[in-house]
Amino acid sequence: QVQVAESGGGLVQAGGSLRLSCTASGLTFDDYAMAWFRQAPGKEREGVLCINRNGLITYYVDSVKGRFIISREDANNIMYLQMNSLKPEDTAMYYCAAAWNKEASICPPSKFFRYYGQGTQVTVSS
Repeated sequence: QVQVAESGGGLVQAGGSLRLSCTASGLTFDDYAMAWFRQAPGKEREGVLCINRNGLITYYVDSVKGRFIISREDANNIMYLQMNSLKPEDTAMYYCAAAWNKEASICPPSKFFRYYGQGTQVTVSS
């Protein structure tokens, strides 16, 4: 079955950087759009950004534009999230997610992601 797993979270000061990784198994990786979601305390989980099989990126929230960089290595079934200029409001549990998207040229709406990891905590102190 499809499994995804995140790593790389931690505690960082505001203005700092972190890199998250997501490893996928049980799927043909380059048939899938891959995305990062996050859930802050007391809030619903939200889509952050997605990278499609063709490398096209979709932002689900505007607040990370210019600060978060998403990438993927299809040969190794890995996706990355480089987070720069982190802010306290970026504090959340971050989840990797996968959606089968072989026939589409752009990422799907965030609600179509079916497979999620267990999450990795990112805490940004002020």
